[in-house]
Amino acid sequence: MLQINFKPFPELESTRLKLRKVNETDVKEVFILRSDAGVMKYIPRPLAKDFQDALNHIEVINRGLAANQSINWAITEKGKDKLIGMICLVNLQLENYRTEIGYILNPQYQGKGIADEALKTVIDYAFNTLNFHSLEALIDPLNTASENLLKRNNFVKEAHFKEKTFYNGEFLDDVIYSLIRPKE
Repeated sequence: MLQINFKPFPELESTRLKLRKVNETDVKEVFILRSDAGVMKYIPRPLAKDFQDALNHIEVINRGLAANQSINWAITEKGKDKLIGMICLVNLQLENYRTEIGYILNPQYQGKGIADEALKTVIDYAFNTLNFHSLEALIDPLNTASENLLKRNNFVKEAHFKEKTFYNGEFLDDVIYSLIRPKE
């Protein structure tokens, strides 16, 4: 079985980005993301109503990290500490060498290749440092921007579950995209 240890916290860097730990000082930016109906449109979770909701979310992130059950990075631009998005590895299936990857980005930074750069950085870390064999991304089939991002990064559609998730009074479809670690 795969062994994971996120201590010390693994900060990651790319050409333009630094991926660091999400902290309580990020509460305003986390609130902005999680309270924006447009950002959360394809994420079946309640909108944050206040800073306490954002703090609660940060607490959940940090509990998962402390237990080595998940990891979330704040996406920041190099030289700036402001959280502009988050990217995570969650639902770790250590016995299967598989994990789920997810991301969220402030609309002001969308369309600039930031999500792509952060995704490539975390894919590299997941495969080449943590030694996962495969990654999966669970998306809403209507989220074409996320679908295109995944396809650009060689994820393939693995499944389409009809009306799998019940949220907010309706049944929603889920699509799973996956990426298997390239053979050397």
